[in-house]
Amino acid sequence: MMDQDKLQELRELVDFLKEQGIAEFDMESTDLKVRIKFAGAAAGIDAGQLAGLLANAGAAPRAAAATAAAAPAEPAVPEEKLHQVKSPIVGTFYESPSPGSPAFVKIGDQVEVGQILCIVEAMKLMNEIESDVAGEVVKRIAAGGDPVEYGQPLFAIRPR
Repeated sequence: MMDQDKLQELRELVDFLKEQGIAEFDMESTDLKVRIKFAGAAAGIDAGQLAGLLANAGAAPRAAAATAAAAPAEPAVPEEKLHQVKSPIVGTFYESPSPGSPAFVKIGDQVEVGQILCIVEAMKLMNEIESDVAGEVVKRIAAGGDPVEYGQPLFAIRPR
């Protein structure tokens, strides 16, 4: 279990990553392994690129923020409006009913309201997650076996 100081540092790290628009972050030390991936994340950043961020939560975010502010801003690209199906519970994401079985849905599939998209296991209970919109599956955000949080996006669907 994490102590309060480490938990606070992790919260500050998450806030910093969101502020800087960093989509994905991996870090591993002797006593801690952190992997953060925000919805729609494509690019990765490793611990070397943000060295010491957790170790010195006060100074490192300011220094890294100053470095990030010096980088040129990317031009804004209009983003397509996609519906996100989010996890209603904390648990483990599974894309198929059992190991080796085909996924419930794949990218490009047309889904209907109420169609099963995945399973989120919580406390040995398999909870079927259904689509709350009809449309085309554009992206699977979570990966098989990944832990998911309440409200975390699992799929992006282009509504009809």
